[in-house]
Amino acid sequence: MVLCGRGGNLGLALAVTLLISSGAMAAPAEGQGPVLELDPAGTHIDFTVGGFPHSVHGTFALKRGNIRFDPATGRADGLVVADAASGDSGNRSRDGEMRESILEAQRYPEIRFVPQQVDGHVAAQGESRVKIRGVLSLHGAAHEVTLDMVVRLAGEELTATGQLTVPYVEWGMRDPSLFIFRVSDKVELKLTATGHVTWPPASGAREGGAPGGRKPGDEFVRGNDGGKQ
Repeated sequence: MVLCGRGGNLGLALAVTLLISSGAMAAPAEGQGPVLELDPAGTHIDFTVGGFPHSVHGTFALKRGNIRFDPATGRADGLVVADAASGDSGNRSRDGEMRESILEAQRYPEIRFVPQQVDGHVAAQGESRVKIRGVLSLHGAAHEVTLDMVVRLAGEELTATGQLTVPYVEWGMRDPSLFIFRVSDKVELKLTATGHVTWPPASGAREGGAPGGRKPGDEFVRGNDGGKQ
């Protein structure tokens, strides 16, 4: 989602993050798979809004994020929440207009993402690339979106980066362009997230292995394209 205001452009950034399942599919049962808890202090939501005579860059704050997923099926549920009133582009007047007249943060204080489906494989250690489908709720409306994510796992610690283009004008928010100040009708979002993965107890766990009986190198997300490679 994007914003812009007098004397410049405004941008809005959304929150989003990780992991799997199609909205028509059932969510994983409690305890069925690992749980990811995002770290608000270590997660950054950056936005860029193109415009004339200049582009605008800024950030939004993550409030909380928890995701549970089923390693066997890729089904997931959870909730990732960003603070709509936290948008900061470094210009108090412009940011105030973004919050009040574009995002209407007093009426819609949260930007929410519900993960639904991840396409691709995530290894238990190292880097993986996936596409994450889910529902983004912004300014009172829900939209299906797909994020391109790079996920890195080191033990129980996870980092991830992803990008998303939000056509905020098409989604019903006000175009802040004014006279000669022109603003793009889309906002580019970049997510950099950190978090902690908690594995459920599993029978037959290998001694010295990762939690849940897994060991480094095991694949834990299948996605939609089949079993292990």
